[in-house]
Amino acid sequence: MAQINICLKHIFTVFNIFFMLAGGVAIALALWYQFFMDVRGYNLEGRSTQLFILYVVGCIAMMIALLGAYGAHKESKVALIMFLVFMVIGCLVMLIIGIPAAIIHPQLKGIVEQTFRRFVPLDKSSEDVRNMAEVIQEKFHCCGLFSYKDWKNIPDSCVCSQEEEKEGKCQTVENNTFMLQRMSVYTKTCFPTIMDHIQFHYNIMLVVSFTLAVLALLGMILSSIMIHQLYYPNRHTIVVSMMPPKYEELHNTPAY
Repeated sequence: MAQINICLKHIFTVFNIFFMLAGGVAIALALWYQFFMDVRGYNLEGRSTQLFILYVVGCIAMMIALLGAYGAHKESKVALIMFLVFMVIGCLVMLIIGIPAAIIHPQLKGIVEQTFRRFVPLDKSSEDVRNMAEVIQEKFHCCGLFSYKDWKNIPDSCVCSQEEEKEGKCQTVENNTFMLQRMSVYTKTCFPTIMDHIQFHYNIMLVVSFTLAVLALLGMILSSIMIHQLYYPNRHTIVVSMMPPKYEELHNTPAY
């Protein structure tokens, strides 16, 4: 005889489908991000770690969803208790990640700007930083992080085409070479574009963290109710009634 309420089973099944979809979205996002970065030739520091975290989170979410679906279908106490433990851990981890990130969010631009100013002048930065800067300049048609003066010797990736000069996107400056060559470079700087990308990915992280935390909390509630029904099959689960007392008297008429 089934000990778990059939309606609760259906709700829990729908929940696990959504939880599995969330894991699939995390994996798809990691694949898209990897393809997106490879196509544009970026080699950003920490990319491998971020992709690995997305893959791990996606796989774990899908496995936990399968565990919960199995526990509800078979009415397995062990599987549901394991599911509950994973939900508690997951909710705490997501809150530990999300809450400090949300607190830092208003100061994010200042922190990133302070970090990027350490790379100036770009000529004296590491080879990876210089290559990254040149790729960004070429792709987004900008020059320097905060100004073209971030370069002592302005690279070719800053140089405008004749069409862009006609469109008013350029400025004429003197390159700091021994010949003081005048050249036309992009007026736009690269830091605002970089900051927009960082803000976009940061906001995605916040949304994912709090969404998974809410899903984990809901999973905790549903699995706790089902575990209660398995351990106490003859005891009704307490449900708060929204009906006024008079209607409850009519609804719960005594049997004669």
